[in-house]
Amino acid sequence: MKALEPLLEEVLEVSAPGGFPDHPHRGFETVTYMLQGAVTHEDFEGHKGTIGAGDLQWMTAGRGIVHSEMPAGPGTQKGLQLWINLCSKYKMIEPRYQEIASKDIAEAAKEGVKVRVIAGEALGIRSPVHTATPTMYLDFTLKPGAHLEHPIPIAWNAFVYVLEGEGIFGNSKSVAVGPHHLALLSSGGDGVEVWNRGLKPLRFVLVGGQPLGEPVMQYGPFVMNTQEEIDQTIEDFEGCTNGFEKARHWRSEATLALEY
Repeated sequence: MKALEPLLEEVLEVSAPGGFPDHPHRGFETVTYMLQGAVTHEDFEGHKGTIGAGDLQWMTAGRGIVHSEMPAGPGTQKGLQLWINLCSKYKMIEPRYQEIASKDIAEAAKEGVKVRVIAGEALGIRSPVHTATPTMYLDFTLKPGAHLEHPIPIAWNAFVYVLEGEGIFGNSKSVAVGPHHLALLSSGGDGVEVWNRGLKPLRFVLVGGQPLGEPVMQYGPFVMNTQEEIDQTIEDFEGCTNGFEKARHWRSEATLALEY
């Protein structure tokens, strides 16, 4: 986690009674993009709801949040969760959410290429999501035979993660990359070039961000700049102070149901 500081996990592959009961965060953002099923979330500020397939939740933990994420129904729930670091001046801002329903995510299509613009810009359309760390997050689908060239700012870190099909990235003679594989891209500023030479649609996410150039110290759900800040965060959480005051008496409905 040294530049965009991305941690992408196909983590929301859970079924009831599993899930992610009450847990804290500080110092970064979590971006949850659902692929299948739905997840119910709730936090100690009283914010709660359900995000389903195609929906987006961009949560800025800032100075502190305690929340839960649990399956909203039977069967398997699947999604992507990206962690994005915050620079030091934003680590202790107030928590906030940006949520966009699937039907409201900006989409465009051209010459066999379709894109859902979660953050940033592609094919002439821009996402309304505000990113504290300059970030692009694009969900591309290429029909068989389609070709894509997309710019990436010089010095940004970027990667692609394949969801469906197989694609050739960067060089037309490269080996095809299949589902559940991540490919890191160079930071030379030439962007990314993609070919779908398969017989099935290729779907992948392109994620990129501007390096922060700051030290990173991570301890579980806390991402700060120094060990001293991590120690202070643990003290704040355990003592329910400095942003975690409401954690003292709060339990999510999901956690209460598990306890009884």
